[in-house]
Order: sequence, then structure tokens, then C-alpha cells
Amino acid sequence: MWGKASSVGGRSAAGSRGRARGALGGALVAILAVVFALSLFVGRYPAPGFMNPSMLASDELARQIVFNSRLPRMLGAVLLGLVLGGAGASLQSVFGNPLVDAGFLGVSQGAAFGAALALILGLRAYSMVAVFAFVAALLALGLSLWLAERFKYGGQILRLILAGLAVSAFFSALLAMMKYVADPLKQLPDIVFWTMGSMVPMSWQRLESAAPVALAALALLFGMRWRMNLLSLDDAVSHSLGVRPALERRAVSIAAAAGVGVMTAVCGVVGWVGLVVPQLVRAIDGPDGRTVVPRSMLGGAIFVLVSDTLARSVFSGEIPLGIVTSLFGALSFALLLTLRRVELAR
Repeated sequence: MWGKASSVGGRSAAGSRGRARGALGGALVAILAVVFALSLFVGRYPAPGFMNPSMLASDELARQIVFNSRLPRMLGAVLLGLVLGGAGASLQSVFGNPLVDAGFLGVSQGAAFGAALALILGLRAYSMVAVFAFVAALLALGLSLWLAERFKYGGQILRLILAGLAVSAFFSALLAMMKYVADPLKQLPDIVFWTMGSMVPMSWQRLESAAPVALAALALLFGMRWRMNLLSLDDAVSHSLGVRPALERRAVSIAAAAGVGVMTAVCGVVGWVGLVVPQLVRAIDGPDGRTVVPRSMLGGAIFVLVSDTLARSVFSGEIPLGIVTSLFGALSFALLLTLRRVELAR
């Protein structure tokens, strides 16, 4: 009798947890939809604050602002948040390190250097800046993977983390050099603004150019969410369960880097999203990669969309998006560390 009661109680508890997790996913989708609908009418036209939706029927300028400026920008913010949140959650899971995001592979720093190099060379067209940034981001990823295979110290995960730190520092130094040699009146302001991140450059054309790579990366990360728990185990255990950890970790890293690289090429460097959002999701939902990855994607989209709405509406002059995400991200991270111990259950 006792065994039967325990079994029934276990199934009941498991069912309750499953329903709670399903409710969290539904709540995040609902929050994202509400925030998106409200943000579409928040701005500075015809006056700072909330635009009456009925203006779309009679005001041509209002329609142009909403459908040709705000809508592609907000879709870009959602896509950026999905990529950053999903990449951060995936990398933290497969490398067993809660303080990892796409930047630790040098991707963000490589993209920033590529964009700065294009501006220094006088290639100010968006297409050239984006191409240089994306190529440099992939180059940084390639260097991290190449160095990790040749380091003689530590296991595979530690070698990749150390390689990422070295590559990040290398490209950060190159970026500093670009700032030093840049024309202080013509080139330096553009480099500094780009490295702070902004959704201002987003348009339908740029969204269409970035979406295929970003959506492909999201699809791969979402499809591999079932493998995250296995990849977080020790390599010997993973092998015994039929997993090829080295190959699958590399696939996750490449997908995350490609998604972050292409969005960074369009929007500039936007930090803290991939680090903080997965931690908040784990604090609420637990460490299961099957739920953490999609929830982190949704949470990242909400975080970036809210931050961008504040960046363009709070003051008369727009604040760079990277400043807003860093401000709220750092505060959230400090609060999270104060209230709970950050760890990744294996």
C-alpha cells in the first residue's frame, strides 16, 4: 500500500511540475505578445507616450512610422533576443558553466573588430560593415576551436573556455587599436556607437538579410534541446549513453556563434542578455535543458524588446540598446547572485 501511495504521489508531483512548466511557457508567450502589441504604439509621435491605434486609419505618417519603422525594428529586437537567450542557455548547458555566453568564444569581440575595420577602411555601407563583422565573428569562432584542439592543458571543455578567453582578449585588443587609429571626428564616433549596440539600423531589408541564418541557428538549438542534459554530463558518461559530446558541442557552438554573429553584424554588440536570462529561467524553472533553451529564447526576446522600447522612448534622444541591456542585466545578475547560489546541475 505504501509503495502504491508513493508511486501515485510521485506521478502527481511530476504532473504538477509538468503543468507548472507548461504554464510558464504559455505565460512567456502571452507576455511577449502583449509587450509587442503595446510597444508597437509607444514612441514620440504624435507626442511622447502611447499612440492611439485609431490614428492608423487616418494618418499616413502614423502608418509609415508603425509599419515601416517600428515593426521591422521590433521584429529585429525579438529575433535578437531569441538568438542571444537561446545561445546563452545552450552554451551554458553543454559546457556546464553558468557564466558562459556567446561572447566567451570571442564571437562578439570578433564582430566588433570586423565592423571597426570596415569603418577604418572607409567602407561605410551597411552591407560591407555587416559582411566584415560576420566574417570576423566566424573567424573568432574558428580560432577558438582551433586553439582548443592544440592546448595541452585540461579537458576539452576547459580548453575551449581558455581558448575563448584568449581569442576574446585578442580581438578586444585589435578593436582598441582600431579606436586608437580612427579619425576622432569622422570614424571614432561611428565605431563607439556601433559597439554599444542599437536597433536604429534595422529595416525590412536588413531583417530579411539576417533572418535566414538566425532562424536556422535557432532551429538547430531548439532541435538539440533534448541533448543538452546529456551533453552537460561528463564525457565518459555521455559516451556510454550514445552521445558524441565533442561533435555535438561543436555543432551547438557553431550554431550559437552563427546566430549571434549575424545579429551582431546588424545591431552591434548587445551584452548581458545571454548571460542573465538563462539564469533567471533556471531560477524559476529548474536546470532541464529541454525547457531552459526555449524559455530562455522567449525570455531573451522579452528582455530585448522591453529594453529597446525604453531606449527609444524614455528620453528625447535615443539611448544605445547595449547600455540599457547592460544596466538591467548587471542589476539583475547582482540581485540573482545575492538571493540564490548560481550553479548548473549536472
